[in-house]
Amino acid sequence: MSEENLPELYITLSGEGNADFEVKRSVFIGHAKHVTSEEQANEFIKVKKKEYADATHNCWGYVLRGGVVARYSDDGEPQGTAGVPILETIRKSGVSDAVVVVTRYFGGTLLGAGGLVRAYSQGAKIALEAAGIVTYEKYSEFLLECSYSDYQKYIALLPKYGAVIDNADFADRVTLRFAVKKSGSLPLIEKIAEMSGGKDSLRDIGERYDYR
Repeated sequence: MSEENLPELYITLSGEGNADFEVKRSVFIGHAKHVTSEEQANEFIKVKKKEYADATHNCWGYVLRGGVVARYSDDGEPQGTAGVPILETIRKSGVSDAVVVVTRYFGGTLLGAGGLVRAYSQGAKIALEAAGIVTYEKYSEFLLECSYSDYQKYIALLPKYGAVIDNADFADRVTLRFAVKKSGSLPLIEKIAEMSGGKDSLRDIGERYDYR
């Protein structure tokens, strides 16, 4: 997740989850999963349609790449009453790289267009919650080369700025690899420059997402 031009926050699912509820004897089962491609999303849909082949409908929607890719299906329900509500629920949650399938077993009572929209929206919502919504924040990664004596100072300094120390390589000098939230990296860079007086080397080596 180190691609350029991605937003400061990345909201997605921690894994896979499902939840169900009943409305007028119709049973709705929501399934959600984190995916990173259309192939993975379509495979999840295929698996759920096979697993619930006896269901009346298996409606679905998915959002990838921050909303650049979005697809949905009503799977036989009246147009606009299933797939679109599922898709809109995913979008409103802020989640990306996620697929949701809502399975329906018809209970014999028609719900009407409004009832279907509410039911499929609810199915998507509880599925997303069951899968676990997580937020990652963009971090800048750095390599800091310093003396052994300064190393002890930096070990004490970095956590104060919320930096995550990944590892340290001990040779003639110490090379520290760490990451700090991109939004708060400048104060730390300035502090390191002040402490080192120009004798320590700090290199920006890229970006990544870390759990917030």
